[in-house]
Amino acid sequence: MTSQRTRQRLVDRLSEQGVTNLQVLDVMGDTPRHIFLDEALSHRAYEDTALPIGYGQTLSQPYIVARMTEVLLGAAGKLERVLEVGTGSGFQTSVLAQLVPKVYSVERIKPLQDKARQRLRQLGLNNVELKHADGGFGWPEKGPFDGILSTAAPREVPAELLAQLGPNGVLVIPVGGNTQELRLIIRDGDSEDFVTQVLEPVKFVPLLSGVTR
Repeated sequence: MTSQRTRQRLVDRLSEQGVTNLQVLDVMGDTPRHIFLDEALSHRAYEDTALPIGYGQTLSQPYIVARMTEVLLGAAGKLERVLEVGTGSGFQTSVLAQLVPKVYSVERIKPLQDKARQRLRQLGLNNVELKHADGGFGWPEKGPFDGILSTAAPREVPAELLAQLGPNGVLVIPVGGNTQELRLIIRDGDSEDFVTQVLEPVKFVPLLSGVTR
């Protein structure tokens, strides 16, 4: 179930789907995805599919995690400080934390955040700060950020997230309702102008407002 051969099959599948960043592929292969799931689903951890984690949320499909991470790394000139909107299980958080110096992650559902904190500690990832809050507002006190990655889809891109991008900062975010698209948004220097590129159709849980304890 968790053998290196099983993980390598997943990495090979990601490579076949067009993920080319070797650092991302290595981290995807090395990160124990099964610990981010309840035991009843852990045998499916290395399938390339999204899986439920409770509270109406999902552990994202490995391809999407790898793809969004690769886009973020490839588009940013530097990535010292990254904001993640939607900690969820903590899997995407842990992938980012192995590739960038500092990750700030916001989650609105407290029990999910508590589990994610335990998993990050278990993996010895000490470069992550977590906050229980409405992700649509980002984390302005910790900004500006070189990169922002959202694991939930708003209907429109929140202005608060754009405002927290540093000069030439990069936002990777799914946007839409029933039909969603993955967008790459880059701030033009330190201006108020942004360049948007539509990458591919996606399906994410919606970015909801408010918090849950």
